[in-house]
Amino acid sequence: MSIDLAQFHRTFFEECFEGIDLMERDLLRMGGGPGGETVNAVFRAAHSIKGGAATFGFAAIASFTHHMETLLDQMRSGTRAISDPAVDLLLRATDALRSLLAAARDGEPLDTARVAGAQAALEAFLGAADAPESTAVAVPAVEQAYLIRFVPAPDLFRSGNDPLLILRELATLGTLETRLDLDTAPAFAECDAESCHMAWSLRLLSSHSRAELQEVFAWVEGSCELDIRLESAAAPPAAVATTGPAVHAVAAPTPRPGEHTVGDGGSIRVGTDKIDALMNLVGELIITQAMLAQLAGALDPVLNEKLLAGLSQLDRNTRLLQEAVMSTRMLPIDSVFSRFPRLVRDLAAKLGKQVRLTTVGESTELDKSVIEKISDPLNHLVRNSLDHGIESPEARSAAGKDAVGTVTLKAAHQGDNILVEVCDDGRGLDRARILAKAREQGIACTDAMSDAEVWQLIFAPGFSTADRVTDVSGRGVGMDVVKKNIAALGGSVELHSSAGRGSRTVIRLPLTLAILDGMSVGVSGEIFILPLSAVIESLQPQAEQVKRVVHQGTVVRVRNEYLPLVDLRQWFGLSGKSRPLHEAIAVIVESEGRKLALQVDELVGQQQVVIKSLEANYRRIRGVSGATILGDGRVSLILDVGAIVRLFSQAQAA
Repeated sequence: MSIDLAQFHRTFFEECFEGIDLMERDLLRMGGGPGGETVNAVFRAAHSIKGGAATFGFAAIASFTHHMETLLDQMRSGTRAISDPAVDLLLRATDALRSLLAAARDGEPLDTARVAGAQAALEAFLGAADAPESTAVAVPAVEQAYLIRFVPAPDLFRSGNDPLLILRELATLGTLETRLDLDTAPAFAECDAESCHMAWSLRLLSSHSRAELQEVFAWVEGSCELDIRLESAAAPPAAVATTGPAVHAVAAPTPRPGEHTVGDGGSIRVGTDKIDALMNLVGELIITQAMLAQLAGALDPVLNEKLLAGLSQLDRNTRLLQEAVMSTRMLPIDSVFSRFPRLVRDLAAKLGKQVRLTTVGESTELDKSVIEKISDPLNHLVRNSLDHGIESPEARSAAGKDAVGTVTLKAAHQGDNILVEVCDDGRGLDRARILAKAREQGIACTDAMSDAEVWQLIFAPGFSTADRVTDVSGRGVGMDVVKKNIAALGGSVELHSSAGRGSRTVIRLPLTLAILDGMSVGVSGEIFILPLSAVIESLQPQAEQVKRVVHQGTVVRVRNEYLPLVDLRQWFGLSGKSRPLHEAIAVIVESEGRKLALQVDELVGQQQVVIKSLEANYRRIRGVSGATILGDGRVSLILDVGAIVRLFSQAQAA
C-alpha cells in the first residue's frame, strides 16, 4: 500500500522556511570573517532542506540546494575562504530558494529567471579556476570507521519516511557496508504491509563527523532506535553484525541547535485555527463566568457561602486558564526583528551608506495576530530611517559623527501594552521643510504649531519630502499606511526628533486583540467600554470649569488645560436629555498626543472584556472598534478612542 506523502507537505514547508530564516540570519552574521559553527549551522539547514525535498519529490528544490550545500561544504572544510562575495551569492541563492519553495507550496508560477540566474551564478562560482584561497589552514580529511545500528519503529512508514532513501543518503558520505536483520521480524503471515519489521547493522568508512551522520537520520529521530559510534570505541564488530535479537544501549541522538526533543521541554506543532478556537471558547467561558458573578451578587452570602466560594474559585481558575491560553498565542517579537538585518544590509548598499542595526528586547512577546500585522509598518519606518534619516558617510564625518550610522529596534512591555521603537542617529526631521511641503501639497498648517503637531503632518496621505521618486521612497504612501495599520490594531504612533541627532518613532500596541481591560461607562441607560489604556482620569467638573467657545464648541478646563468636551449621548444619537455639564462625569482620554473629555452619565466599573468583531457580524460604526457581551447578556460597544479624537478634530477643522 502506497503512502500519500502530500499529507506531510505542510510540515515540510514550515520547517523549510524556518531553515531559510536560520540560513539568512547566520549568513548575515558571517560577513567576511571566520565562520566556525555558524557555517556548520547554515550547512545543516541547507542539507535538511535538500534531504526533505528529495524525500517528497521536489527535485528542482533538491538540485538547487545541492549547489548551495557544495559551496557551504567548501567553506566549512577550509578549501574556500569565507568572503563577502561568497556570502552575497549565498544570500542571493537563499532568496531564489525561498521563491522555489513558495511556488511549490502555493502552486503558483515560478520566477524562473531569478532562480536560473542564481543557479548559474552558483555554478560559475563553484567552477571558477581562480577560487580564492582559504585564510584557514586546510586539514586533510581523515576517514574513520563508524558502526551504526538503525532500528526503525514499526510505524515509520506512516510518517512518510522510507529507510531506503536514508541509506542511499548515508552512502553518499563514504563507503557503506549494510547488513539487513530480519530475525526479529514476525512470521510472513503475521506481517503488516504498513509496518516496518526490518533493522540494519551498518559500517561506514567516512571523513564526516558523527553529527553529520546523525543529520541523515534527522527526519526519523523520533521514530527509530539509533546508535552511532566509532568502531574503535564500539563493541566487537561480530556483536554488532549479529542477526539475532540483541540487547544493546541506544544512544539518544544529539539534538540540533534550536531543536526540541520529545520529553521534558519538548514541543509540538499546533495549527493556529485550533488555538483560535480554544481562545474563542475561553472568551465564552469568561462571559459565562461574568453572568454567574452578576447573579451571585443578589444572593445572601450567609445562606450561599459554599456556592459563592465555588464561584470565587471559578473566577480564579478562569483567569488562569485565560492567561495560559493567551500565552500559547504569544510569540517573541524577534520573529519580526530578525527580518531586518538583511533589509538594512541590502538597502544601505543600494544607498551608498554605512549602517549598523541593533536590536533591544527581542524576547518581548506579543499576540501572534499583532506580530503578523506589525511587520509592514516597521518595514516602512526602517526604510525611512535609512533613506531620509541616516546621512552619507562623508556628511556624517563632516558633522563629527561616526561614519557608520545606527538604526535601533526596541521592544518592551508597559502595562498591558507593548512599546516598539525605531530610532536612528541621523539628521533628524526638518521642521521648516515639512511645513513648506505641507503648504505646497495643500495641507492645513501654521507656523504656530508645536513640533509634535508638525511631525504628525508626515502621516498625511500622499505626503513626502523627497525631491524625486525612487524605488525606496518618494511616493508618499509610506507613513500614512503606517498610521492606518497601527490604528487598525488599536495602537498609536508618536514621532520625536532632534535636529542633527536623529529621530525616534514610538508605536504603542495592545498585547492581544482578543481581550481588553476596559472601563464601563453609562450613557442614557446604555453601557459603553473605554479601553483602560486610553483613560487618563475621570472627574465631575464644576460649573466654572466648563466654557463655550465660538466655533470650538464646549471645553472643560482641567489643571489650566482646556480640553474639547464630547457628549457621547449626542455623538451616538441616543434618546434622553443630557445632564447639566456640572452634574455629568467627564472622562479624560488621550490618543495620538491629543486629549478629549468624554461626557458620560456614570462610571459603572472596570472589567476585562472579550472583544467581538462588530464589522464581521454587523457593519462598521464610526468611533466603535468592537463589541462585547456583558454579564447580564446585553451587548456593549467598545469605543475607538483614536477614531473619536480624529473625527472630532476633523469636524472642528471644517
